[in-house]
Amino acid sequence: MAALFRGSRTVLFSWNKHVDSAFVCTRTMASKTPVGFIGLGNMGTPMAKNLLKNGYPVICTDVFPESCKELQDIGAQVVDTPADVADKADRIITMLPSSPNVIDAYTGNSGILKKVKKGTLLIDSSTIDPYVSKDMAVTAEKMGAVFMDAPVSGGVGAASMAKLTFMVGGPEEEYTAAQELLTCMGANVVYCGQVGSGQVRAADHSSYPQWYRVFIIKTG
Repeated sequence: MAALFRGSRTVLFSWNKHVDSAFVCTRTMASKTPVGFIGLGNMGTPMAKNLLKNGYPVICTDVFPESCKELQDIGAQVVDTPADVADKADRIITMLPSSPNVIDAYTGNSGILKKVKKGTLLIDSSTIDPYVSKDMAVTAEKMGAVFMDAPVSGGVGAASMAKLTFMVGGPEEEYTAAQELLTCMGANVVYCGQVGSGQVRAADHSSYPQWYRVFIIKTG
């Protein structure tokens, strides 16, 4: 089971003139252990496919069960609910249409947080209200999990070719673990700051003309 190989956390204490001690978490890579994927729409399906292409076992679900068939046919394990995904995977990606969908997938009666394991890395690539991302992060933290927002720039074509740009918000010490998965699905992965900052950057990014968006990606 994936939990047996889940990345461990190491507590380090340091001192400097500004802070007496700092709590720093590091997550050992758990490469090629199962990855949960929730939301198999036009964007989620090609994203999950790219994880499979890169050798990651995928455990998936969608509110419309028929959406799972394409992934199931190429080797993904299909389960009934987000809670079932959380029971079987400790790295989970969500790609959902709106804030209410995200809230339900995480906190609903059959949501991720009903069965999430301590130490689970939760990456939400939906484009939603940054305040919802912050709320989900607080709720996940109470369960011992880590939530990061990682909305995307790029459409279905970019998703199919693994050319998406991910704008990531969350604990910096968890960024490398998130990046490991996101680089399977995108050409650019940008760390933007704390939880919610990915959503803010994505909203700003979408308002720029295409040529300027390319300039921002190239220059950071």
